[in-house]
Amino acid sequence: MSQEQTTYDGHAWFTLSGDVNSDMVRRVFDAVADMTEDRISTAHILIQSNGGYVSDGICLYNYLSKLPIKIVTYNAGAVASIAVILFLAGAERYASETARFMVHKSHASAPHGARPDALRIIVEGLQADDARTEQILRSHVELSEENWRTHEYSDLHLTAVEALKVGLVREVADFEPPAGHRVTNI
Repeated sequence: MSQEQTTYDGHAWFTLSGDVNSDMVRRVFDAVADMTEDRISTAHILIQSNGGYVSDGICLYNYLSKLPIKIVTYNAGAVASIAVILFLAGAERYASETARFMVHKSHASAPHGARPDALRIIVEGLQADDARTEQILRSHVELSEENWRTHEYSDLHLTAVEALKVGLVREVADFEPPAGHRVTNI
């Protein structure tokens, strides 16, 4: 067995793309079932997503971050909105030099003709989602006060270098599976 094979025993490489939704949750659950069956100890996951549903992203964050498998996440293009919370499930996190991140507060459209009580329920739900995502963000990253002010009212965009400065990533580095190792799409 070569030194490289020994170094990567128990490691596997994956790509995960698309909207964060119930379909992605099911795909990740299925992939992790295969990982446990295959006795994977470290899963390297390249994420490409512009976001989706808050509850699905938080579910994936909680699930992946508590597995007995070390999760390593990568951003090679764009990780935005609730996908940033999913990305934070990585015990180690990396981004390509040209990758971008974007975080923002939750938003929703009110149905035409909505009554005040229905609007209040929508607002309360958005505030609850914002509190959940902000708790996770604050537990992983050290945004500046200026960043938090931007996040309060607008989209906060971060380059890979800026993500490194605030602790969103460990290093500016590419997703580079070793030659001869399979990459599986989740």
